[in-house]
Amino acid sequence: MRRLVLASGSPARRWLLESAGLSPEVVVSHVDEDGTDHLPPDEAVAALAQRKGRAVATRVDGPPALILACDSMLEYGTERWSKATSPDEVVRRWRLLRRGRGYLHTGHYLLDVATGREETRTDTAVVSFGSPTDEEIEAYAATPEALQVAGPFTLEGRSAPWIDSIEGNYGTVTGVSLSLVRRMLAALDVPMTDLWP
Repeated sequence: MRRLVLASGSPARRWLLESAGLSPEVVVSHVDEDGTDHLPPDEAVAALAQRKGRAVATRVDGPPALILACDSMLEYGTERWSKATSPDEVVRRWRLLRRGRGYLHTGHYLLDVATGREETRTDTAVVSFGSPTDEEIEAYAATPEALQVAGPFTLEGRSAPWIDSIEGNYGTVTGVSLSLVRRMLAALDVPMTDLWP
């Protein structure tokens, strides 16, 4: 079995990997996420995923690992959002999102420490939003979840009832596309089944 390190503290990313039969070790990168505003959103998330993965690779001891890092961002009109920094920001964003459509970009970075080979790719899904009331938005903004997710929304959390539909990969919206990870592993000559316990 190949060792897999997830460079993210996201419970949703870990859950998705575990649901596919993988057993990732979690090492949070704690990198600075500034400095990508000049890039288009799909390139910015790829650059941030790469930054996170490379930072974690320098801190992982033991047998050579596969390092997987991801970063997500919602592109909505001319705005681009990662995690909100305050409940007021959550409220402002959700009032804009009502009955709208946005693009959720998730950048993926995979490094095989044993060979030094790496892959960086981005996947995008379209998200159609429902119409929560002002009272529902304010209640959501007061939850810890609202400041922990890009957008701010999730498909498996308290904001899930306000997501009308998605076009694209469920995992991309949740934080890691399993099908894209499989293709990236294949590009590094690593069958995904080699990561099964």
